[in-house]
Amino acid sequence: MRILVVNAGSSSVKLRVLGDRDEVLGATDLEVGAKEASAGELASALAGLPDVEAVGHRIVHGGARFTAPVLIDRDVEAALHELADLAPLHQPHSLAVLAEVSAALPGVPAVACFDTAFHATLPPAAATYALPGSWRRDFGVRRFGFHGLSHAYASRRTAEMLGREQLRVVTCHLGAGASLAAVRNGRSIDTTMGFTPLEGLVMATRSGSVDPGLLLWLLERTAIGERQMAAALEHESGLAGLAGTADMREVLDRAGRGDAEAQHALDVYGHRLRGSIAAMAASLGGLDALAFTGGVGENSAEVRRLACEGLGFLGIELDPERNGAAAGDGRIESDGAQVAAVVISAREDVEIAAGVRRVLSGSGPAPSA
Repeated sequence: MRILVVNAGSSSVKLRVLGDRDEVLGATDLEVGAKEASAGELASALAGLPDVEAVGHRIVHGGARFTAPVLIDRDVEAALHELADLAPLHQPHSLAVLAEVSAALPGVPAVACFDTAFHATLPPAAATYALPGSWRRDFGVRRFGFHGLSHAYASRRTAEMLGREQLRVVTCHLGAGASLAAVRNGRSIDTTMGFTPLEGLVMATRSGSVDPGLLLWLLERTAIGERQMAAALEHESGLAGLAGTADMREVLDRAGRGDAEAQHALDVYGHRLRGSIAAMAASLGGLDALAFTGGVGENSAEVRRLACEGLGFLGIELDPERNGAAAGDGRIESDGAQVAAVVISAREDVEIAAGVRRVLSGSGPAPSA
């Protein structure tokens, strides 16, 4: 079965056609915001790819209702639109592309695969906020977690590389968005993102976790409104707020040339990242492997070094040469290290294609799941 995988992010649309063995039969990227990508651009891109028999869409937020891949129909699509305000950087874009691809490929079955679904196994202690019961009951307030497609693939690929089924692994998806997951034997038991993709690590333009009392203080004492604050937390914070750029490559380059502002941004980024890795290891009760994936996690040896600096007490120790030379999937721990460390090429497309096959073969949930 040839499957078109559609990965619509906040600044790009990635199209991949995969064959039965997950081989890439065709690929193209539109480096524009999905909201601005015209139907003509997408139709032209699709026309240049091989014919397909099914489509898999990456959808960031499935809420509490969608905890597994699902065949898209009108009711499902309407439900996904209702979740758009929980992931404003991604969900509206993904749904706009979904509509355009469906118009270009009428009659081709489409399956939604969710970034939140992998974290549906979070235990209540990890999923629950200590908030009034009425909020949790009436509004469904809980921790969902994100980047699940990437974490699922990275944890499974790590187990394959190590030849182990029983494995405690912390997966580090580090890109423009960034999150960690604590995965025990293939099941997510903790993660750094929460109700929205704003919680957790310092990211490219997102703040990560911030004292809610600080935000209330600002709302009460300044002219900052709710929309302005939301925009600042989503688009003007993180590395952009600390160093004036959201590009980790530029931050690293400037820090290497002695730029104090860039070095401070790296220090803040690394401090939050190391502390969160240790917290995920605590949730697991120990650690067998640490996996890096995502654009930054795969390509920056320096960020991987910063992430592991000071974590020797967990048994983590990188080999400098292996870390510096890493390309594609590979191991980077030092000889004798207690914890394996691996770099994994992100393949959300493989995870999405697997979800499409499960649904269309009848082993996945019904459309109303």
